[in-house]
Amino acid sequence: MLGRLFPRVIDNDCRGWWLAVWLLAPLVLLKLVMGFNVSGLNPWISNREIAINADGFALDSYGPEAASVVMFMFASWGVMLLVLSLHGLLVLVRYRAIIPLMYLLLGIEQFGRKAIGLAQPIVSAAAKSDGLSPAFLINTGFMAVLVIGFALSLAQRQGAGRQAEALS
Repeated sequence: MLGRLFPRVIDNDCRGWWLAVWLLAPLVLLKLVMGFNVSGLNPWISNREIAINADGFALDSYGPEAASVVMFMFASWGVMLLVLSLHGLLVLVRYRAIIPLMYLLLGIEQFGRKAIGLAQPIVSAAAKSDGLSPAFLINTGFMAVLVIGFALSLAQRQGAGRQAEALS
């Protein structure tokens, strides 16, 4: 398994199932759009509105300094997501051998945020209502796709083992 995560040769050969590539592509593109919007780089969409409506932040109930810090951290996470997604595009276009590693990195980010949220929950108006914000549903879907794609990227295709034996 470590040989799949860290291959000796980083080329454009996908060694897992091709469905892993097809699952990674829309995931990376959606994360790219999210990073672009959340970082505040999109001039047509306010990242403050995203924080309030999609993520349920009650920014108006915070003091100006606290709201400023929250938005700075939100935008900083957006920049990190943008950079991670650009790395994912590079992997999809040029370095498919490290698709399992890309799934692992995206999974660490996604599941790590979930773990931090469980360990230190945010008290907000959304949490007091039904708790199913659009962000919760989107992130749950991302986590499911990440687990499936990671497993498919590590699984060996039928016939791939025979090809490797024939080459050695």
